[in-house]
Amino acid sequence: MNEEKFSLSLAYKAIVLFGIVSLLGDIIYEGCRGLVPDYLKFLGATAFIVGVIGGLGEFIGYSVRLVSGFLADTMKSYWLFIFLGYGLLASIPLLGFSSTWQVAAVFVLLERLGKALRTPSRDIILSVIGKEVGTGKTFGIHELLDQIGAIVGPAIVAVSMLISSNDYRLTFLILLLPYISLMSFLTYVYKKIGKTYKIAREGAEKQKAGLPRTFYIYTLAVVMNTVGLIPVALILYKASFFFAEWLVPIVYLMIQGIDASIALAAGHAYDRFGVKFLALPFLLAIIPSILTVVGNDALIVVVAAVFFGLVLGMQESILSCGCGRRSSSSLQRSSIWNFLYSLWRKLLDKWSHLWILFGCGWDGFNSYNLCFISSILRFGVTELY
Repeated sequence: MNEEKFSLSLAYKAIVLFGIVSLLGDIIYEGCRGLVPDYLKFLGATAFIVGVIGGLGEFIGYSVRLVSGFLADTMKSYWLFIFLGYGLLASIPLLGFSSTWQVAAVFVLLERLGKALRTPSRDIILSVIGKEVGTGKTFGIHELLDQIGAIVGPAIVAVSMLISSNDYRLTFLILLLPYISLMSFLTYVYKKIGKTYKIAREGAEKQKAGLPRTFYIYTLAVVMNTVGLIPVALILYKASFFFAEWLVPIVYLMIQGIDASIALAAGHAYDRFGVKFLALPFLLAIIPSILTVVGNDALIVVVAAVFFGLVLGMQESILSCGCGRRSSSSLQRSSIWNFLYSLWRKLLDKWSHLWILFGCGWDGFNSYNLCFISSILRFGVTELY
């Protein structure tokens, strides 16, 4: 895809096509994510094990992006990594054949690996398209379509669990249908736009020039902010103590619905107000963490899920925009890799403490983590502004 002006209609078409791909992908993996913590518990996993699997999965999902993004740009094989990444979603239907939590854990980690392989290449293409449409609007539209799938997926899973009397195997196998649809449509998208545009490689000497100081301040602030946001798996795990099995995916569906409803508005707000708009998700990120930890009834858990959805919708639609804005065009892809590297560092700090402390007990989590995230959140916002 040449980094030069092209028609708005063509740009919107490409954005929508990629959005539909993500929509189908989200039906599969977002559909299962609300069920996985409870499924692992059903297979005999403890809270500590569920936490470690979730944390390791997210670690893989972010850290491998640094490598896959570099390889995709070096090899000029963006579509190869996109196909490999989405192909690994086959691990979700295969979860139904797991007889132990160890086998299920392998499939969960494979799904996260696929996410790491495809996301950098997809976001590189979207960031280039977004120069004409507006970066915030581009990622906002994409996130909106993405979250439609994230709503439909948990709905399918919830209905399947209700009708089948909590038959996990059948529920996971049903997701094979959207997987087949996904790979077929991805092939169609590649034929439509994959061979039409190519990403031009920019001067290597410019990419070696380094990144501006403001970029590092920004990524540091993002790291500080995201550390304060509790993982959704912990919210869902606690929800499983107050709700029936089939209702837990509904809680996740609610989160995705809120995420979808806020994403496009957040993208527009970012294009209008710039990086200052990030103050809102920065400040709200601590609320679901506090409510999940101290909450002892279903209502508080639901409120925590609502705030999580609000923060997630804003983060997913505009954090990458801020990354691109704080770097020049010639450094955009390099910036994305550095942004992902900062997230890898965030996960190294976050999951090694948060998940282990959760496995040891809510009280240990509360006494340490709340003080920790409060201080780093304030530091992150202060450094940004």
